[in-house]
Amino acid sequence: MGKIIAVANQKGGVGKTTTAVNLASALGILEQRVLLIDADPQANATSALGFDPSAPRMGTYQVLEHAIKPYDATLVCRNPNMMLMPAHMDLVAAELELVDKVRREYMLQSALAEVKDDFDYIIIDCAPSLGLVTLNALTASDSVLIPIQCEYFALEGLGKLLNTVRSVQNLQNPDLQIEGILLTMHDSRLRLSNQVVEEVRQHFQQLVFSTIIARNVRLSEAPSFGEPIMVYDAASTGAENYLNLARELLARNAQVSA
Repeated sequence: MGKIIAVANQKGGVGKTTTAVNLASALGILEQRVLLIDADPQANATSALGFDPSAPRMGTYQVLEHAIKPYDATLVCRNPNMMLMPAHMDLVAAELELVDKVRREYMLQSALAEVKDDFDYIIIDCAPSLGLVTLNALTASDSVLIPIQCEYFALEGLGKLLNTVRSVQNLQNPDLQIEGILLTMHDSRLRLSNQVVEEVRQHFQQLVFSTIIARNVRLSEAPSFGEPIMVYDAASTGAENYLNLARELLARNAQVSA
């Protein structure tokens, strides 16, 4: 059975889409069957994989509305073992259109039920907000991965997100777990970056991934070429970091299964 992981943080600029795209890519490289779902109206994950988000096509919006089946909305990526469910700007409308739906928080969960077993991992790139689309993603997911940047405001908003996770656990999805907290944009030359790492690990201990994503120019460049870092520059620090994260995630889940 596949596992659905939401990559979420309502604070913008924390490396959320970078993590969703490159973790999915790294899992594919490690021979896992992966579906990446772009659940952000900004559609950055879609453009980061070389697809034009302004081009009219079926995607997450139509799947949320149950207008089409998930496979009718998936695209094959250049990355091995990886597919994408793209987003389009019309996903903004879903926030309003879902309001009147019966079981509105469960629309994505029921849509993905028929394809969940076809993939080892389904990664959902959530919007930097806690609206209905993100709530659908959390309700559909088995766990949530939270990226936090190694900067002064690292913990800002994290409490609110954890409260939302608890709320979803209580009301919609009692099985939702925290996959882990991922430290991103780390610069080992800065004392502040190292202090944030220390503070987050002290507060959250085993929840924090051992892998840290370092600031890396090649990692920042890759989306403008429409490629994940593993395709753009497999020898870069960014590629090494995300491969290590994928291996750590697989090891954690193998340990839980055992």
